Amino acid sequence: MMNELNRFVLTEDLPEHGLSAGDLGTIVMVHQPEGDYSGPEGYTAEFTFLTGETRAVVDLHPDQVRPARDGEVARATKAA
Repeated sequence: MMNELNRFVLTEDLPEHGLSAGDLGTIVMVHQPEGDYSGPEGYTAEFTFLTGETRAVVDLHPDQVRPARDGEVARATKAA
């Protein structure tokens, strides 16, 4: 399970949000079934442009994200 404010890599394309596997995001909320919340486990995540503007905010399942790995680098590409 990842924590709020963790950076992550998207593992699948989400064309309805203009996102592609490999895009970098930030966890803004963790959803865990506990207390009064009985919904699915997962995350609300934000994707931004390099200028800092929000590109998309989406709810994701744990299998749609992974932590960045040693040796991986970000690169600038034009958003679809």
